[in-house]
Amino acid sequence: MAKDQQKQRIVIGFSGGQVLNARVEPKAHDALVQAIESGEQLHSIESEDGTAIVRTAQVVYVRVERDEPRVGFGL
Repeated sequence: MAKDQQKQRIVIGFSGGQVLNARVEPKAHDALVQAIESGEQLHSIESEDGTAIVRTAQVVYVRVERDEPRVGFGL
């Protein structure tokens, strides 16, 4: 599987302080960012764990985490 086709871990932060961790396809991340930028009210996200519906007006940040191998105790 090509590197750009691998699922990536994203973290979505909401205005109340809650976070949603999800492992999604790159196209799902791109669709979420586009929904936020366009002002879409609700957006559905398909992840490994299932489907989540996000109220985009409450999203404060979206972070993409690297899935690089780590050696040791988190170094």
